[in-house]
Amino acid sequence: MRAIWKGALTFGLVNVPVKVYSATEDHDVSLHQVHSADGGRIRYQRICEIDGEIVPFADIDRAYDDGEKTVVLTKDDFAALPAERSREIDVVEFVPTEQVDLLTLDKAYYLEPDSTSPKAYVLLRKTLEQTDRTAIVRFSLRQKTRLAALRVRGDVLVLQTLLWADEVREAAFPSLDEPVKISAKELELSASLVESFASDFDPSAYSDDYQDELRTLIEAKLEKGDALDTSETFAERDETDAGGEVIDLMAALRASVEKSRAARAEKTPEKAKKKA
Repeated sequence: MRAIWKGALTFGLVNVPVKVYSATEDHDVSLHQVHSADGGRIRYQRICEIDGEIVPFADIDRAYDDGEKTVVLTKDDFAALPAERSREIDVVEFVPTEQVDLLTLDKAYYLEPDSTSPKAYVLLRKTLEQTDRTAIVRFSLRQKTRLAALRVRGDVLVLQTLLWADEVREAAFPSLDEPVKISAKELELSASLVESFASDFDPSAYSDDYQDELRTLIEAKLEKGDALDTSETFAERDETDAGGEVIDLMAALRASVEKSRAARAEKTPEKAKKKA
């Protein structure tokens, strides 16, 4: 695994240097869209809806639209916002573990001690275990402020991001407001059924049947020779413009950067004159 972030867990005067790793990964088979007639790769281009031009990534900004008006947010606008400057994971409180709603749990990360001595790391881990508490922390990652639950999994501290309160929808279903009568016998039989399925949960006992069968299908097609030459369909190639001329991607990016710099340089003297 490769660390995606380095920082320090802080609570009180205790500082625990850590490395952060993604704890999960997607096991789905990666598929692409192709032309059914010849297997040619379908690729997407960023095209402006106003002038029909293909827009380089360097010239793309983001925008917010409320249905009536659109506000364009430039790279300078985002640069002015509070950025990911802090490398600290601040513990704001320790709460009873059962109070953390499973519905709010999101992306999980492993924390590895990043110091010559893991004593502070182990101390925090043991403290969480003995007190049956979960640490609620705040930190910044990829220019976003995040709330997370810090808990123990085996010998490792796990950081699991939490959804914000306004990101969880209220479950309001009128049908559940209607009174329903459950007899003691029905409840007894239901409990008996549950008991007949009772077991200890073992995640490794389950597999993704669809993905397994998809891999089997792909392997069967390969063995049968029912495949196209990758160089004809999925080979890396130069992008082409609307007129069909071959464009070197790196050259296009460099040209876009130089054009952008030149435009900024031209605007700077104009701003200086206006101020004067």
